[in-house]
Parts: sequence; C-alpha cells; structure tokens
Amino acid sequence: MTLANPLREGLRLARTPEPACLVIFGASGDLTARKLMPALYNLALQHLLPASFAVIGSARRQMTADAFRAELHAAVAEFSRTRPINEEVWATFARSIDYVATPDDRSYGELRDVLARIDSQIGANGNRLFYLATPPAAYEPIIRAIGAHRLRGEGGWSRVVVEKPYGHDLKSAMELTSVVQEVFREDEVFRIDHYLGKETVQNILAFRFANGLFEPIWNRRYIDHVQITAAESIGIEGRGAFYEQTGAIRDLVSTHMFQMMTFLAMEPPVSFEPNRLRDETVKVLRSAQLCHPSRLVRGQYERYRSEPGVADDSNVETFAAMQIEIDNWRWADVPFFLRTGKCMAAKSTEITLKF
Repeated sequence: MTLANPLREGLRLARTPEPACLVIFGASGDLTARKLMPALYNLALQHLLPASFAVIGSARRQMTADAFRAELHAAVAEFSRTRPINEEVWATFARSIDYVATPDDRSYGELRDVLARIDSQIGANGNRLFYLATPPAAYEPIIRAIGAHRLRGEGGWSRVVVEKPYGHDLKSAMELTSVVQEVFREDEVFRIDHYLGKETVQNILAFRFANGLFEPIWNRRYIDHVQITAAESIGIEGRGAFYEQTGAIRDLVSTHMFQMMTFLAMEPPVSFEPNRLRDETVKVLRSAQLCHPSRLVRGQYERYRSEPGVADDSNVETFAAMQIEIDNWRWADVPFFLRTGKCMAAKSTEITLKF
C-alpha cells in the first residue's frame, strides 16, 4: 500500500485555491486593464487558479461580454509581464469571463441572477470575492448594493477588496467602515494598496529580521538617515478625475510609503501573523511626528494641467517630498525622507539607509 506524503499534500492544498466567483466592479477601468487582468492571466498561465473559477466584470458602461473579453485580451497583450500571450491559455481563461453592466441600482438584480447561474454552472459553492476597482466615491453605493441585492453567496465565503485611498480623512474613513460592516464582517474585508505586493516591499521584513548582521545596528546609534523613494515614469494616464481628488500624498505617501516606513522602523513582532504585524506598524505611526510645512515640498509635472479631467488652475501635487521624525527610542533624531512623483526620469522603488 502506498502511503500519502503529508508534505506533498500540504503543498498541493496551498497551491489550489477553492472554487470561487470574482466580481470586479470598475472592470472597464485602468486598474483592471493594467493590474488585475494581467495578474489573473499569469495565475492561469502558472496553473494557480482553481479549476472552478469565474470572473464577472461590472461597470456602468454598456458592452457585450465578447467586447469585454476583446478589451481584456488587448490589455493583457500590452501589460502582462509574460509576453507574447499564450493564446491557448487565454482562450481557456476567457471562457470563464463574463460582463454585466450596472449603470443603475436595478441592474444589480441582473448581476445577482448572473452570479447565481455561473455559481451553479461551475460549482463555486457560493464563494465570492468582490473587488472594488473604482473611484473612492463609488465604494459606499456599491457595498450597499451588494447587501441590498443579496449578492453574497449562500453557504460559501465572501470577501471584499477595497483599494486605497480609503476615505479622505479619519471621519470619512470611519463612516465608510460603518457602511462596510453592515454587509461584511471585519475578517472578510481587505483594504489594500496593490503597490505593497511589489518585491521591494515583500523583501523588507526578510532583510531585517532574518539577517543577523543588520538587525543589531538597525537603530539611531548607527543610522544617520533613511530615504524612501517611489518614482514613476508615467503620468496620470487619463485618470485626471481620480487624481484631482487624490494627489500624490493621498495616492502613495499615506499608503504605500508609510507602510514601507513602518516595516523599516517597527519593532520585531511577536509573530508574522497579520494582526501582530499591524500592531507594530501602528506603534510606529503613533510615534511619528506631524510633518511641519517647512519640511514638505509639493509639485506638478509640467503638462499635468493639460491632462483630460484636470482643472486649468489645479493645485494637486503629482510630486511630494517630506521629512518625517519618529519619536521613540530606536529612531529619535533619525530623519526619514519620503519622495514620490510621476513623470520622473525612471521608474523605481528604492530604500536607502545611510549608516
């Protein structure tokens, strides 16, 4: 009799997600074309998607499912990290893609019916993931519609992914949280910044805590200053309406860059369980001093005001640089310099520690 290999079984389970339906709101937008669909295609290419899996795109724009698939094919051809497209893999993957326009509240009833039909066809067992790839103003009405039209599956799990920026201040963020929690439990909610999946960010914790050479000198006695730079070579790429409401500070500094800063500055966590990591990063933010206006620089790239959707007299920053002080025993008197900007000479995410 051949015995099962428990190690191999564990790896197999870890690489095979459960059946699920993924609903992308804002499916006709830039984030879906540049990030989400190329990522899903690459998962399909690596056989990392479940056998029973479907993607339902949703947006206000009216179009057929075939037109939606054609747009996604062009997007993957342009933005995928693995090119050219493997047409055989794409053809198989595209069969799992559908589209439902949701220009008004009533159309969510059609989306519910399509979800139920596809769920039954592929055997997704009611497992549903909702990804809000929309402008922040759409978060609240979409989440209310998910609850009002009973889009959550029966008997399975549900998750909702909300992209940053999450609110425009503390009050609006708390109000949005109260709306989200009317429909989803806290452990079903993922507030994310897709930049945090970049390899630079993922390597910070391993570099710090698995490295006996650097951790003992990772403090103010040995480090003079820290620089964190997130430069992008592209402009706003037609997202003027979004960027006019956001700007570089809310788009990247208060999310991506603050997260990198907290990973660099936090105390060693008790474990790498998500809540323990969060506790230590929050301690860093509570120790950070308010940035004085004299230590902040804001700017725009030269043609920003000529971009579609941008006001002629816009004062929104596309470049920001600031000096942050963290007032605790490890980092007192060590300045953290944060810089980000669009239309820079090169695209890069860099972290520099000056010893």
